Amino acid sequence: MVEPKSIKETLEHVEWIAVTQEELVEFDRNEVWTLVPPPQDHPIVGTIWVFQNNLDEAGVIIRNKERSVAKGFTYIQGLDYDETFTPVAHLEAIKIFLAYAPHKGFKVYQIDVKSAFLNGDLDTEVYLQQPLFS
Repeated sequence: MVEPKSIKETLEHVEWIAVTQEELVEFDRNEVWTLVPPPQDHPIVGTIWVFQNNLDEAGVIIRNKERSVAKGFTYIQGLDYDETFTPVAHLEAIKIFLAYAPHKGFKVYQIDVKSAFLNGDLDTEVYLQQPLFS
């Protein structure tokens, strides 16, 4: 199945509709946002939907993934933000941890995370634009 390039394209496939609905349910469950009118005096970060097929070793689709992603590249470092964060672990960090774990006698468990959200207190308000339906 082709990866959609827009929300409009997802409406043509029941599998992608279900995945998008699951993501929106996770937003609600994790209280990710509150819908408010756009402020006039504050920058608004755009968002996009990203769609991806996860494949097994044989190239067969095993899962469809959808994410709403902030277009953080529209901000200017030093002007609009001072720090950046990533909700995923980098491969190098995982390798270092796995090499260090036996040295310290750690038990390592593997889990599959369905949804990843950054949790933390922000010292400023961040406004995101709803993803466009196109």
